[in-house]
Amino acid sequence: MPTVAFQTLGCKVNQYDTQAMLECFERAGYKPVHFDGPADVYVVNTCTVTDTGDRKSMNAVRRAQRRNPDAEIVIAGCLAQRDGEKLLSTGARLVIGANHRAEVVDLLETAVREHRQIVAVGNILRVPFEPLQVSGDEGHTRAVMKIQEGCDRYCTYCIIPYVRGGIRSRALEDIRAEALRLREAGYRELVLTGIHLTSYGRDLEGADLADAVEAAASSGVERLRLGSLEPVIASEVFIGRIRQIPSLCPQFHLALQSGSDAVLKRMRRRYTAQEFREAADRLYAAFPGCAITTDIITGFPGETEADFEQTCALVRGVRFARIHVFPYSARKGTPAAAMPDQLPRAVREERARTLIHVGRETAAAWAETQLGRVRPVLVEDQEDGFYRGYTPEYAPVLMTGVQPGTLVDVRLDEWTGTAFRGTCVS
Repeated sequence: MPTVAFQTLGCKVNQYDTQAMLECFERAGYKPVHFDGPADVYVVNTCTVTDTGDRKSMNAVRRAQRRNPDAEIVIAGCLAQRDGEKLLSTGARLVIGANHRAEVVDLLETAVREHRQIVAVGNILRVPFEPLQVSGDEGHTRAVMKIQEGCDRYCTYCIIPYVRGGIRSRALEDIRAEALRLREAGYRELVLTGIHLTSYGRDLEGADLADAVEAAASSGVERLRLGSLEPVIASEVFIGRIRQIPSLCPQFHLALQSGSDAVLKRMRRRYTAQEFREAADRLYAAFPGCAITTDIITGFPGETEADFEQTCALVRGVRFARIHVFPYSARKGTPAAAMPDQLPRAVREERARTLIHVGRETAAAWAETQLGRVRPVLVEDQEDGFYRGYTPEYAPVLMTGVQPGTLVDVRLDEWTGTAFRGTCVS
């Protein structure tokens, strides 16, 4: 039986795409093996959001070639979509971009049989949603389900619209069907994800993200979680609809990027700092005790010390449960890469370190509000003698006396700085 190994870089959308391609290989008779060992086929699902993503992606290709010089290499994902033909110089048998992933096995086997390399990278501006399916991932508790693809926001720093194409949304009936199938397969939590989830339904008639959430919830799955959102989605109407869904987890990832209106404008973000704060306040009012998380870029071209201080102040004011901080990384071909006043790497990284420290403070403050609460925890895996699980707010909890895959009530006793320690009370 031939073997296949996957390495996935980047976001949850890539995780979904990897799982879908892996299941294509399994149906074709391939046995999945670990990427760190020998395999007949290595698939690297790449990321190109930052230069770090590029570097890690190419390092993974080189690691695969060292492990088995005779193996067939498949380079997939965003870097493949961007660089296409250039990647043939790596010796990859197949380069496959942001479409044709359901054909990955046929394309690879055709390339091998005909002793040639294939580049399956085409124009993705006006293509339909690719009907991939998964049976589940992330162990036996949580499954990621992609319901949206592409982005047309064209933020000045972002390469993603160029490598993921235009807005494509999954049909509501397909969302219902896959959610039901995953629930029946034993998955207790579904994460709805997309490249620009907020845009779900803009290419469909009479559908929006709230409709998609309701469609997934109709499966009866115990937990439903949303991926990254734009703050503009958090209107009174949207919040009013989703708060009626008992299975919805009260954790919302609202992408901020900067707390400075001047920087937000240069980024071509479509909200102000005040509008972001108001969106967060609406969520806190509708979902008391909820967790709001975010992404922030430090050192964007022209960012002054005052701009950065405004970001720090907004982080403290919003009381984020977690923040993900990224020093600005110029992406060739984006407007921001050609902007004046590019900041030195040292400044970008120093501001990132400062903001990470602020984020730890707000995380600790949020955790303080959770201590003593009894929360349902979905147990996922074992770590250093403890079992790890997550509350509906996606707070990690370490505990003993439980089993993976179970949903138990846990009192949150202590915050370690990275996770809660808890006591099972059910």
